[in-house]
Amino acid sequence: MSYIHGIGPVLEALRAGNRRIDRIIIAEGADRKRLAELIEQARLSGVQVRREPRVALDRIAVGANHQGVVAVTSMIGYADPDDLISRAGAHTLLVLLDSIEDPHNLGAIIRTAECAGAAAVVITERRAAQVTDTVVKTSAGATEHLPIARVSNLASYIDELKRSKFWVVGVDPSAKQRYTDYDYSGPVALVFGGEGHGLHRLVLSKCDVSVSVPMQGRIQSLNVSVTVGVVLFEAVRRRRINAAPG
Repeated sequence: MSYIHGIGPVLEALRAGNRRIDRIIIAEGADRKRLAELIEQARLSGVQVRREPRVALDRIAVGANHQGVVAVTSMIGYADPDDLISRAGAHTLLVLLDSIEDPHNLGAIIRTAECAGAAAVVITERRAAQVTDTVVKTSAGATEHLPIARVSNLASYIDELKRSKFWVVGVDPSAKQRYTDYDYSGPVALVFGGEGHGLHRLVLSKCDVSVSVPMQGRIQSLNVSVTVGVVLFEAVRRRRINAAPG
């Protein structure tokens, strides 16, 4: 059993229909107008809605801003990483994460990747955040729409991607090539390192190319979720330009 809390994430879970929702709990006294769309979507999806004292929701979503809404659901299912490769096309864009430990960063990255049109996010099984209720909430429901796969060995998975004609681009602050100087054509996997340590040496050595985001201020690094947004949307922009006729 798992929980989704917050109006937006619960609504996205209902719309996506990717996992079973047993029931939705709404806090007594919650603004019905604000919840009208969610309640209607639950009705259309055949999901039971019931009201309980707000303290009951507080116990479920400890310390979280549940906005008066909690959905009781099945656990999220991870995608098969091999299926991501077999289904890839000429313009597939993947996001690979090398041991992201903060669930808030993971949720923000998943949200960004979904908004940018990435095909999937791949995370590591060990020493990394997994998809928890906090990640679902932080992603604003993007976990319900974007496939998320787990691998035990990211370096080995990169080898598989390369054998399948992916270009693997590592994002590393020591890289001499700027992220704006790469064209990101074809099937591409962007690889981002974890908080503090960045890309592990073996993972970086497996990448076809590495790029960096130059810093202009006194602080010499960005939060990883911000770096993902900067590079990912530049990749989308360059791919659009490359695909334009003429």
